[in-house]
Amino acid sequence: MPTDDYFSGPGPERQFHDFLAEGKFMIQRSKSSGNYNFYPRTLEPGTGAADLEWVEASGDGVVYATTVNRQRPEKGGDYNICLIDLAEGPRMMCRVVGIEPADVKIGMKVKAKVDKIGDQDAVVFESVN
Repeated sequence: MPTDDYFSGPGPERQFHDFLAEGKFMIQRSKSSGNYNFYPRTLEPGTGAADLEWVEASGDGVVYATTVNRQRPEKGGDYNICLIDLAEGPRMMCRVVGIEPADVKIGMKVKAKVDKIGDQDAVVFESVN
């Protein structure tokens, strides 16, 4: 069971965004099981373990699924929305940047970086193929 001080301070989502503001892509790992978790949370899914620690993600991933969201050019133009399987195991939703949205392919190897989407710090990926 978590202790009272476990829940003090900023929550896991705020901590994640604070790391992004520092240019770091961090994910959580359970000390007891060794499982990695994403999206940030207070307890490990499945076990309820409260021993999650922050670790730097390798940034390596593979595109699991992708789609193109179509927008008018004056609204920013087309962009992709992807599911990326991280080397550590979790899957996350994000964008692949630096190539045309329709050129992102399932199975493509990608590498994470912290960048901005609008005025928000975010994890995005670039192709390494």
